[in-house]
Amino acid sequence: MTLSISDRIGHHLKRVDQELIAAKSAVLSPHGLTVPQYTVLLALFQEPGLSGAALARRCLVTPQTMSTVIATLEGKGLVDRQSHPVHTHVQEVRLSRKGRTVLAKADEAAVEVERELSGRFTPEESALLLEFLGRCSSALGEVRKPPRGTAR
Repeated sequence: MTLSISDRIGHHLKRVDQELIAAKSAVLSPHGLTVPQYTVLLALFQEPGLSGAALARRCLVTPQTMSTVIATLEGKGLVDRQSHPVHTHVQEVRLSRKGRTVLAKADEAAVEVERELSGRFTPEESALLLEFLGRCSSALGEVRKPPRGTAR
């Protein structure tokens, strides 16, 4: 092996991602939400009326996964679906009144996790961390691109 696990940035990113999900899961569970469900509610709060496909892109999951999450949220009475006024085959998803109430309470808990995390950094360090994470994202986007002259 040419690169030890402790020297692999991807390993550290994955570990922190899992720890963040575990922390948010712990604070969202009392509100009856999983992290993916919370993320969908938050996305719908910010952009009401998104389709399932748009939500999947925003939440970084497959359309199939999003379909399951939306169905679960709808079953809990947290979201409503309705046909798009022009494109009737497209279903718009919106927060229900109950969904807004649950999200408001759950978001308070999730924000505390974010504050605990960001509180460990100065504003300058936070800005640098965001820049570094952006660079990681760009680098990984480049890795996924096929070499020039090859078809996808």
